[in-house]
Amino acid sequence: MAEAKTAVAHKPVWTDLATSNPEGARKFYSAVFGWRVEVNPDPKYGGYAMATAGGKDVAGIGPKQMEQQPSAWTVYIGTANAAESAKQAEAAGGKIIAPVMEVADQGHMAIIQDPSGAFLGLWQATNMQGAQTTGSNSMGWAELNARGFDKAEPFYKKLFGWGEKKSPMTEGQKGDYTEFQLHGDSIAGGMEMNPMVPAQVPSYWMVYFNVDNVDKAFDKVIAEGGKEMLSPQDMPGGRFAIVSDPQGASFGLLKMEAPSR
Repeated sequence: MAEAKTAVAHKPVWTDLATSNPEGARKFYSAVFGWRVEVNPDPKYGGYAMATAGGKDVAGIGPKQMEQQPSAWTVYIGTANAAESAKQAEAAGGKIIAPVMEVADQGHMAIIQDPSGAFLGLWQATNMQGAQTTGSNSMGWAELNARGFDKAEPFYKKLFGWGEKKSPMTEGQKGDYTEFQLHGDSIAGGMEMNPMVPAQVPSYWMVYFNVDNVDKAFDKVIAEGGKEMLSPQDMPGGRFAIVSDPQGASFGLLKMEAPSR
């Protein structure tokens, strides 16, 4: 008799940073978010560090695996079978960049690339389920900026069963903003890349971290050597900013308003 498997939601469950300067990154993010960042001493983890906020796991920081790899955050989508999801991604028009690998006793991971060129992680949990909180100073949103969003959208629908909710972009921007949905809940976002973005910037997934005050967090990023990419501004339902760390990895700052009763 086949063993019953617990359903795993196809939504963002984890994020980690591959960086050219792990020590510098650990200091930067600790200063910006108040994270406690500890490197796993076991050599099989390759210098990977776990960041916690309020005693709960929120993100990982580790060294780049290849010299030509840029310093960047990776978003991971939960799956019950990373190897099978990677095969399905390939069948749906994507590419397998890093085949499924076992991460000690924590789980299995793979890296795929969608048809628009954006990289994305797959995470099959064993002992490490993913982020343990969505509170302050933790991952709050993931967003696809695509060159050819019309190629990426059906890929994710086929691979993860994501539906979508579309809304007009804010004033001054063309097109729609898409909220990817799972069982009626918005779990990630996506849009066509702004034409003002330099042509050499490929499609990418961006992680946004929840903060108590976007402007204060933005100022802290700049004070610690980070750079402004999009200054703090209001959006429907909240406020956000986009910045990069001293090694060039971009990320967002997000504060959502409490829903009115």
